[in-house]
Amino acid sequence: MKKTLTRLIFMGLLSMFFKSNAQEISSIYDLTYTSITGEKVSLEMYKGKYILFVNVASECGFTSQYEGLEKLADTYKNKLVVLGFPCDQFGGQEPGNSQEIMSFCKERYGVTFPLSEKIETKGDNQHEIYTWLTNKKRNGSSDSSVKWNFQKYLVSPKGKFIDYYYSVTKPLSEKITSHFE
Repeated sequence: MKKTLTRLIFMGLLSMFFKSNAQEISSIYDLTYTSITGEKVSLEMYKGKYILFVNVASECGFTSQYEGLEKLADTYKNKLVVLGFPCDQFGGQEPGNSQEIMSFCKERYGVTFPLSEKIETKGDNQHEIYTWLTNKKRNGSSDSSVKWNFQKYLVSPKGKFIDYYYSVTKPLSEKITSHFE
């Protein structure tokens, strides 16, 4: 009786281990974000296009990359969607509220690509999209951490993680554009 109970417990634990590991890799298309204007958006609506995720900030040395991101989004609009995720975790460089961020982006850089509400890209309150982007168990490819504003993550039209690019990589860099040409 004792052996049977021990065996059942062992088999149950083994089963739980394999189930939880098998469920780690998930689809990016299962995730959502809240737009800067407050609407819930499913990433599934971007299925069939590359998605470039960028954590953005209005008062950063890389803020001028908004111009390149807009040009990238416009040039490859049939193949790519650029998504901007305002974040204030790096040097307090995104202090504005949603309205201020939206106004700044439109007036200063003519941004038309989608923006989310302000999020956290790391730490205990990391947004679920960034958990997927930075965790190999979720994205099936690579672990990383967001180092600074304007770090970029690229996902394929089939929802597969391609790569990430540090802030110094300009939006129109061949490292990024070679995927769409």
